[in-house]
Amino acid sequence: MNTRYFDLINQTYYFPQTEFNLNKDNHLQFHNIDLMKLVEQYGTPLKFTYLPQISNNINRAKNWFRKSMEKNKYDAKYYYCYCTKSSHFEYVMNEAFKNNIHIETSSAFDVNIVEKLLENGKINKNTHVLCNGFKRDQYIDNIARLINNGHKNTIPIIDNYEELDLLQGQIKGKFKIGIRIAAEEEPKFEFYTSRLGIGYKNIVAFYKKQIQENENLELKMLHFFINTGIADTSYYWNELVKCIKVFVALKKECPTLDSLNIGGGFPIKNSLAFEYDYQYMIDEIINQIKIACDEAEVDVPNIFTEFGSFTVGESGGAIYQVLYQKQQNDREKWNMIDSSFITTLPDTWAINKRFIMLAVNRWNDTYERVLLGGMTCDSDDYYNSEQNMNAIYLPKYNKDKPLYIGFFNTGAYQETIGGYGGLHHCLIPQPKHILIDRDENGILATEVFSEQQTSDQVLEILGYNRK
Repeated sequence: MNTRYFDLINQTYYFPQTEFNLNKDNHLQFHNIDLMKLVEQYGTPLKFTYLPQISNNINRAKNWFRKSMEKNKYDAKYYYCYCTKSSHFEYVMNEAFKNNIHIETSSAFDVNIVEKLLENGKINKNTHVLCNGFKRDQYIDNIARLINNGHKNTIPIIDNYEELDLLQGQIKGKFKIGIRIAAEEEPKFEFYTSRLGIGYKNIVAFYKKQIQENENLELKMLHFFINTGIADTSYYWNELVKCIKVFVALKKECPTLDSLNIGGGFPIKNSLAFEYDYQYMIDEIINQIKIACDEAEVDVPNIFTEFGSFTVGESGGAIYQVLYQKQQNDREKWNMIDSSFITTLPDTWAINKRFIMLAVNRWNDTYERVLLGGMTCDSDDYYNSEQNMNAIYLPKYNKDKPLYIGFFNTGAYQETIGGYGGLHHCLIPQPKHILIDRDENGILATEVFSEQQTSDQVLEILGYNRK
């Protein structure tokens, strides 16, 4: 009878996989990194970022688009943008911008990051800076400063009718702009149309009224983004077709329009059973745009994408120790971890997001069904199901044999939503965070990015240690 944890994983999924395998000690490896060695060196709870995966995903996407454009004889360029809101950390930017990509901003402070990147030579005058989001006061000031200081590839994406006047009041001379489409939401949403952007039916009229005769404005881009991301659903294809129709109509009125931003939203792996045909989706998108443009006898646009989670998500992980098991009734066993899900993986609590979860050690041991609980006193601080299994199975708890578990592909949003460096629920400290890289010979190197938060740091924030 197959009762080992290894047997469970092996018979449920295809295993090993590209990024997951076991070493000779039956310990889990992530991209050939021995996770138990990390535990022995740094302890738990531990967050880590595997930097090479950022470049890997960027180049995967660039290669997919290159192949698709060649296949479809698509005569235009592709631009990969990283949207900073997924993770603003310098180590992410430094890795991402090794790959000749561009940047998308969401708010005022993003522009300050852009200026730092320019100052440090990580990006240059050829880097496109797409400024999305609702713009007022400081954001407008910062965008204007960037353009006035000579970064002419900065493109504010117009979100509402008043932004043009606000920008023109600050920017000297001619500048480029884009327009964001307010896409219609899925039927299950509480509202019908996105709060961001300008409605499909109003865009051409908006261009004619406020842009066409304005010598200081050069419309370059139409921007399309939907919350569900790029998915093979009738909803996505329907919205994309509407977007292409608007582009064609606008292109006939506006010769300077040469780019279509199809937003972001490539999914990342959230289960060992994850399946998604990236190449097929890109082929179909490129094909539909080309067919529509050829039929309308207009030039195909340059394609921009804004990938945030896809860029950085699969680089991140977290490792915890199971400290204790509480048998609360006949059926429910609670494995208590040495941290908090609300603190370290807030998406599991806020939007019931699932990440890949696997035992790090003891794969040869018998498994059991459990629930996972965090250390806070909040009843919502738990994680209770692994994608596609509707339950958590882990090696049986044994107080004499410590069990470590890992959550993977957690690199997007968790630090900013969780409030990196700040206060956390029940004052559970922020865990130690390490960066993992490889040199030109593939040799692994690790460094501590931040130590576990101390009581003095928390008390300082709360005002107890103020001088």
